[in-house]
Amino acid sequence: MSNTLGHFKTITKHRHTVIRHCIKAGILWRGLFHDLSKYSPAEFLCGAKFYKGTRSPNEAEREAYGFSSAWMHHKGRNRHHFEYWTDYNPQSKKIEPVKMPVVFVKEMFCDRVAASKVYQGENYTQHHPLEYFLKGKDRRLIHPETSSLIESWLEMLSEKGEDETFEYIRKYK
Repeated sequence: MSNTLGHFKTITKHRHTVIRHCIKAGILWRGLFHDLSKYSPAEFLCGAKFYKGTRSPNEAEREAYGFSSAWMHHKGRNRHHFEYWTDYNPQSKKIEPVKMPVVFVKEMFCDRVAASKVYQGENYTQHHPLEYFLKGKDRRLIHPETSSLIESWLEMLSEKGEDETFEYIRKYK
């Protein structure tokens, strides 16, 4: 299979999985618009070029160039990524994380679970999304309240499974 077709199939499978999760989480509209920028030339062409099928092509692009232009494009257009939610703080004179609105934390949860399912394939368990989150926790520039919220939902998923977790998230305000 060509890199282009493989990449297209992977991002489409991921997107459709996120849509199903967003329906369960009560945020259908977020699911319908999820990751449409991945089909734009700025993201799709890089994704196809660096596609391997076992991890994000953005990692391979970073290894090749020291940064990922596709990721830079993506995170600036998709509010379910905590990286979108940083801004200049006039008091500290630094770029700092901003607390994410709950609807985007819900979409981020759906995205993380779907990504684990797509990349882990048959090896996926309900523990994978939490394990992945914890692995990078110390390096993440994310608002503490946002981090605590997503981590609590990933812990719930790990301990209680999808049905109970999505029901909880659907009702969460």
